[in-house]
Amino acid sequence: MAVLLRNPKISIKSFSSCISRNFSGTTLNSEIDLKVPSFLSQNSLLRRQETKEGNVQWVFLGCPGVGKGTYASRLSIFLGVPHIATGDLVREELNSSGPLASQLKEIVNQGKLVSDEIIISLLSKRLEAGEAKGESGFILDGFPRTISQAEILEGVTDIDLVVNLKLQKEALLAKCLGRRICIECGRNYNVACIDIKGENGNPGIYMDPLPAPPQCVPKLIQRADDTEEVVKERLRIYDEMSQPVEEFYRSRGKLLEFDLPGGIPESWPKLLEALNLDHEDKCSAVA
Repeated sequence: MAVLLRNPKISIKSFSSCISRNFSGTTLNSEIDLKVPSFLSQNSLLRRQETKEGNVQWVFLGCPGVGKGTYASRLSIFLGVPHIATGDLVREELNSSGPLASQLKEIVNQGKLVSDEIIISLLSKRLEAGEAKGESGFILDGFPRTISQAEILEGVTDIDLVVNLKLQKEALLAKCLGRRICIECGRNYNVACIDIKGENGNPGIYMDPLPAPPQCVPKLIQRADDTEEVVKERLRIYDEMSQPVEEFYRSRGKLLEFDLPGGIPESWPKLLEALNLDHEDKCSAVA
């Protein structure tokens, strides 16, 4: 398998010190919530260079609902690195009795984006948990989403590649509104059948529904924030905030823009090709 990699670099600056400079005056406890995982230290990252597949440090960007989680999760299995989704971290906190749960519920239900302080606190805790399990490398999904976050991340480690997934807005809206979650197993499905004809130079796009198995059908729910009004507002905010982050990584030669041509069967092989992954490994990655 051929994977494009850069040698990871690490600054002597700690994760906590980067955060405290950017978020001074916040109510987060830097010693508890923003503790630096030791695997982000200089020596441990240099040792990890020997593990090629497990050493990737990638970021997945893209509008909410575009499929970052789906493709990042597949690649994490394919490459043997953890998939860390900030959206999942937020939902886990929402379902907990932690101090941030009520604050997050109000933010999410209004379609607003969660603040940098909260996201970085949750991410720090996740990295600590991963360190305890012996994880190395990562694929970040949904982080960074602001210049401030990107600068903090750059001060800590060298991201190899940033994949920016794109999908036509009409298809994206339909996909978001069609999302369903099984309240028992937690799996995500989609009831939308998207069939957009090509016009004015734009290609057509077809995406099959992602049906739930019979046992999950009566237990499907729609997320409270997946209403048309909230989804449109979420996408508008993302568009405003994403341009500077995309330019941040584009100027560093790390941004790969990938237009999804359809659903998983059409998009997955083309994504692997764009990532310079060997053709013969495609079948094993899809399984």
